[in-house]
Amino acid sequence: MLFTRSQLVIACTLASTLLLSACSKEDAAQKQDALTATAPATGEASTLSERNAQQRLVSTLEKNFKTANINAKIITIKKTEVPNLFWISLEGMGSVYATADGKYIIQGDVIRLGDKQLHNVSEALQATENKKHLAALKNEDLIVYPAKDGKAKHVIYVFTDSSCPYCHKLHEHLGEITAKGIEVRYIAWPRGEQFMPTMQAIWCSEDRKAAFDQAAQGLPVLANECKNPVREQYQLGLNMGVNGTPAIYNVDGEYLGGYMTPDEIVQRLNK
Repeated sequence: MLFTRSQLVIACTLASTLLLSACSKEDAAQKQDALTATAPATGEASTLSERNAQQRLVSTLEKNFKTANINAKIITIKKTEVPNLFWISLEGMGSVYATADGKYIIQGDVIRLGDKQLHNVSEALQATENKKHLAALKNEDLIVYPAKDGKAKHVIYVFTDSSCPYCHKLHEHLGEITAKGIEVRYIAWPRGEQFMPTMQAIWCSEDRKAAFDQAAQGLPVLANECKNPVREQYQLGLNMGVNGTPAIYNVDGEYLGGYMTPDEIVQRLNK
């Protein structure tokens, strides 16, 4: 958990894990109003009273976090389809929900019932933030496997760890995945501090692909220390709610799932 029980009042929500990351972790139609912790909300849909209410919520949450010794920086606040419930994006940790009075925060999923398929209330909200994060990444900081013949129909981002068995399994199918016109971009996400040195060595290697292959076989990877983005990418994963590997996302920031076969990946991308 990101917070201790003494720090939070955790409200029970009906949660359903739709797709899990193997080595661990619909669309809100109405327009959402966003407010950062440092800038007022803008847009036609935002009214003065809504902006004032969200600003009061920011102030209340920051005060309550400080009182509880919670070191959490509020990045974005968005109202949800649930009355008086807001989605809060935090720096360095997964998003949470907060009640309009700022007295309660909720960790986990809020699920809407009523349709044949369960609807995760925060899915579209999180995807919007994820898309911004992924778009800011530079290919030179990743390990990129282009689509075969250079004809990419889709691009996926995969948070991966060379020590993860299901990452190995996915890695074995890279040829099949890229043959289907999918470009694969690996993001470093060591699942624990003990795996950090190996991932950093891979990212510092002249040939990252060969180094990853080597580490996946259980062989040591030796490379000179260098300035690398591994810790930043790990932090990015936390901000996006990653809690296990592999964690696969499309370019729109939507979480596709953990380990999947090439055919399953194609089905999810075309859904």
